[in-house]
Amino acid sequence: QPEGAGGCSPSHGLLPERGAPRRPCRSPSGRRPELSQPRWQTVGRWEQPPLVSAGWKHRKAYGDYFQLEPSQQAAPAVQALPAEGGQGPTFAELGLQPALLAGLERLSIGRPTAVQRLAIPALRRGRSALCAAETGSGKTLAYLLPLLERLLGRPEAPAAELAAQVGAVAAALCAPAGLAVRGLTGGGAAGGLRRQLRAPPPGPAVLLGTPGALREALRRRFLALERLRWMVLDEADSLMDESFTELLEEILAHAPLAAGAPGPAGTQSLHRLPPHVQQKFVRLKGRDKLPELLQLLKERPSSGGAVLIFCNSASTVNWLGYILDDHRIKHLRLQGQMSAAARAGIFASFQKGDVSVLVCTDLASRGLDTSSVQLVVNYDFPDTLQDYLHRAGRVGRVGSKAPGAVVSFVTHRWDVDLVRKIETAARKRTGLPGMDSINKPSPNAG
Repeated sequence: QPEGAGGCSPSHGLLPERGAPRRPCRSPSGRRPELSQPRWQTVGRWEQPPLVSAGWKHRKAYGDYFQLEPSQQAAPAVQALPAEGGQGPTFAELGLQPALLAGLERLSIGRPTAVQRLAIPALRRGRSALCAAETGSGKTLAYLLPLLERLLGRPEAPAAELAAQVGAVAAALCAPAGLAVRGLTGGGAAGGLRRQLRAPPPGPAVLLGTPGALREALRRRFLALERLRWMVLDEADSLMDESFTELLEEILAHAPLAAGAPGPAGTQSLHRLPPHVQQKFVRLKGRDKLPELLQLLKERPSSGGAVLIFCNSASTVNWLGYILDDHRIKHLRLQGQMSAAARAGIFASFQKGDVSVLVCTDLASRGLDTSSVQLVVNYDFPDTLQDYLHRAGRVGRVGSKAPGAVVSFVTHRWDVDLVRKIETAARKRTGLPGMDSINKPSPNAG
């Protein structure tokens, strides 16, 4: 569509437009092309840009929408750092052992991402580090590869009790390297913890555990950390929320840790909207969300990849699931009131592609491999900007076949406040405000 004809061409970066569409996921008609912002246009630091969402608290705004078009094709994580030039070093050039390189090849993982190129050399030298990068950028491999590398180089390392529930990435990397992996989950029951920690295998080992289960195992002396070599706090922003403080301090008191960690470096994309993912915001009445969602799902081609539908509560997940059943839309549900074993089975089925639609709470917005997902629908708008970034980060991840898209239904006045901050950050091309501190993690979502 020609520029200025209502819609805007994909060559533009930020494309907010106004309209009153009946079908919010189709190309916008663009009643307010004067609010479109081409990629080359900049907004001053202290300038307040015109916002499509500025009037969204008025009842006449229902049906309005705007869309942020991708400004680049590839995720920032796979681009070379300015100092590197070209594509940057390979995993082999980072000095990883052949056994780990074989594991990476089995996973079809080619070149390291930006955060991996920064973190792996530092962690291979045995340094403590704070690793911060945008969601979906490959942080798990950034810490897991150097950890496994150093375990392989230290055959005298103790056979720590290992965790059973470990992701496919860790399992695939550890198998050719001859490293054992176990999980420790479940919290309270002593018998269950003892069974998980029974008969540890010889040699270096990796233990993955939830904080509650680790604390209980330490209290009952089922587990000792005196000879611990490395400890990783994944999703540290949530673990360092005050609701976890006492639990985390008790675990760390058992570990012989060295002090001192360098600050993050090379994190230009941290706390920024994903520039390679299309994001659409639609102002709707609450009663209009369901028909919009149903139309979106029914019009989506079968080859369109997997879909995540986020709700803010377990009850909404269940209710929406019943509606989808009535419309014969095959789906899975994932929420925090389910047992850990049930959740693991549901997500494994979703990952295998048995079902392409998952209705979930924020439980699915962190730490899960969603590279098959090409559409995220915020049926309920998230409570915080941090939650929005994590949900949006379920698409366009390293290893995804396509950048994907995010569609958000905006129904409440307090949702509009967050949307205005997102639109302002997009127009100014800055990070989202207030993200240097923890907004409101959701450790017990659902």
